[in-house]
Amino acid sequence: MLNIKLVYLEDELGNSWKDDFSGCENVTIIKGDITKIKADAVVSPANSFGFMDGGLDWHLSERFGWQLQDELQEKISQLDEKELLIGRTITLETGDREIPFLISAPTMRVPMSFNIATSVNAYLAMKGILIACINNPNIETVTIPGLCTGCGKMPFNIASNQMFLAYDEIINKNYKKYETFGDTQKFQYRLNEKGLIWDY
Repeated sequence: MLNIKLVYLEDELGNSWKDDFSGCENVTIIKGDITKIKADAVVSPANSFGFMDGGLDWHLSERFGWQLQDELQEKISQLDEKELLIGRTITLETGDREIPFLISAPTMRVPMSFNIATSVNAYLAMKGILIACINNPNIETVTIPGLCTGCGKMPFNIASNQMFLAYDEIINKNYKKYETFGDTQKFQYRLNEKGLIWDY
């Protein structure tokens, strides 16, 4: 089974993860610098256009070299959409023995704070991350930061909840069954109670 290391700096995020992921034997919650923790892959909570010059991405670029940004943007340019949609990922080789792969997983289309906190982007990104790991036989351990909690300003408890619900689907295979449109709305609210379904 995939070994997941959730890495935090803020105690509030760590405490939320400890509550939500309690009993998940393949999940370890660590306080520390994610760029220094050994794993097969590290997650870059990126944007859809592959810019890696801000926030955690800047530190990852400094660790692995700025050529990764160029490689990522080249791969994105080959996509039909010409951008990496939220919920999709690209995996790059880093050339680093301690962390040989980087998974680019957008949590926002462009760097921004507006509307990210009320979105379901952490859920979508987490699903994409876990699917990428499962489909790559070279990835047995992955380090993941708080998704949408940086410049996105998503409350820690909401981001943690979204990440766990994605984990529950992809790892535990507890896929949701939506018999009515109302069922989809209820789950949308469960993902983010601060998000609007209707604005009229």
